[in-house]
Amino acid sequence: MTRPKAGIQAARSLFDDLPEDQTPEVEALAEGATLLRRFAAREVEVLLNVISGIAAVAPFRHMVTPGGFRMSAAMSNCGNVGWVSDESGYRYSSVDPERRLAWPPIPPPMLNLARGAAEAGGFSGFEPDSCLINRYQPGARLTLHQDRNESDFSQPIVSVSLGLPAVFLFGGLKRKERPRRIRLESGDVVVWGGPSRLVFHGVAPLADGVYPLTENCRINLTFRRAL
Repeated sequence: MTRPKAGIQAARSLFDDLPEDQTPEVEALAEGATLLRRFAAREVEVLLNVISGIAAVAPFRHMVTPGGFRMSAAMSNCGNVGWVSDESGYRYSSVDPERRLAWPPIPPPMLNLARGAAEAGGFSGFEPDSCLINRYQPGARLTLHQDRNESDFSQPIVSVSLGLPAVFLFGGLKRKERPRRIRLESGDVVVWGGPSRLVFHGVAPLADGVYPLTENCRINLTFRRAL
C-alpha cells in the first residue's frame, strides 16, 4: 500500500481538471486518516439506486446488540460476508440470518468507489469483501466503538455518507479520548487505516431534515476487508 501522504497528493492531482464547485477537498484527520469531501457527490443518485436494489433482496433491519439492545440504525449488507449482531455477539457471516441466503454481491459502482477512495486516502490495492449499509433516521446514532471483527488490520476502512448531513465522531485509540466532531455532507468519504485503523468512532444522533433523494434519512456505506 502507498503512504497516506503520497496518496493525498495523488488525490489532489486527480481533481485538478474539475470545476471548483465540484472539486473534492482533501483533509488529513490524523496519520492514516483522510476526509475526502464531495468525493462521491456526482455518484449519489447512482449509489442510492444500487442500494435500493440491494435492500429489495436483503431488507434493512434493526439488529440487536449482545446486551439485548435494539440498534437505532437499520442495517443491511452486501459482499462475500456481512456484519451481523445478536445476543451471541458481533461477527461476520456469509449468510443473511433472516433470509438464510448469501448476501448480494457488492455492485461495481460501489466497489469502484471504495477502491478509488482508498487509493485517494493513501491505501492502494484495497479490495473490500464486505459493505455494511446503515440507514439513519432522525435520532438514530452510533456509539463510539472500534472495528475489531476483521482479520487484517492493515486494510483500511472506507466510509461513504449519502443523504442527510451527520456529525461523525472521530476519536483516538482509547475510548476516554474526546472525539472530534466532523460534519459530513452527502458525498463525503472518510478513509482511515494504518496508525488510525483502530480509532474509536461513531455518529452523533441524526438531526431532523429532508434531503431530496433520501427524504428524512442518511445512508452510510462502510467498506471493509473482513476476511
